[in-house]
Amino acid sequence: MTTPAEQFETTLQKHTGQIVFGADQLIHDLCLALIAKGHVLLQGVPGLGKTLLAKTLARQLGGVFNRIQCTADMMPSDMTGINVFNANENAFTFMPGPLFSDVVLVDEINRTGPKTQSALLQAMEEYRITIDRETHKLSDDFFVIATQNPHEFEGTYPLPESQLDRFMLQLHMSYPDSDKEQQILRAYDTPGSTHTRELDIATLPEGLLEQARQQTAAITVSDAMYRYVSDIAAASRVHAYINLGLSSRGALALMRAARVEAALRGSDFVTPDDVKAVAHAVMAHRLILSADAMLEGQQHNVLVDDILNQVDVPRD
Repeated sequence: MTTPAEQFETTLQKHTGQIVFGADQLIHDLCLALIAKGHVLLQGVPGLGKTLLAKTLARQLGGVFNRIQCTADMMPSDMTGINVFNANENAFTFMPGPLFSDVVLVDEINRTGPKTQSALLQAMEEYRITIDRETHKLSDDFFVIATQNPHEFEGTYPLPESQLDRFMLQLHMSYPDSDKEQQILRAYDTPGSTHTRELDIATLPEGLLEQARQQTAAITVSDAMYRYVSDIAAASRVHAYINLGLSSRGALALMRAARVEAALRGSDFVTPDDVKAVAHAVMAHRLILSADAMLEGQQHNVLVDDILNQVDVPRD
């Protein structure tokens, strides 16, 4: 019998796969983040379809969708909104910004400066925004997909640690293989075909996402698994090549992601393999390397593997 979580992924894979080719693992990870109510940072060089993937996902989820195109001269109010004086009423009226949506695509987030990036901190963590000492509540389904170009590209600003830690997953979009690239060429080589295909996407069955979340909440997690995730977080904090390891928020993200991974494979309980399956996407972007590690060219994913190898796997 197919569970709600499995049905959710199957439906998303089917519909999204008709628009974005060769992104099965990415779609799986996006399902994981959606069920866990976590935000996603999607990284890749320009022109691979990051924006198309995010827009395709948003259209299936329904609700209100907004896109923010980040630029160097953006201000925080361009995201959050602003109070505008209404001369007729002789009072200030709040004009909500694009963050007041269900799904927000923050395109090229690292092309805007730290001041504007910080406008996302409260929104992503608390689902609310404070402007002029007044707090405004965001949607309960508020979900951020931020795309990012590699840091070495011209005109980009590295995301601060506090911002990175609020993204549950960092996913990477790489070049497609030859077969998939030929599919892309056949599908989109006529003028405007990308936007035409996008209109044909159906929304997900109503209530399916909430059912998947309820199923995930019922997954059994043993004390040994909680201890295992805690030990992984502790190992990351004392690693010789890491200045800043996994925070408590990061450890919680790892546990939540493992819980959803178990649900997506139809299991009733979390195993160490579920933790390992999501560890790279959850941990790698949160690890701040030491100067020695950067000089030696250490890679984040390699260090994640090293941490996992150091921690004893529970056997009960």
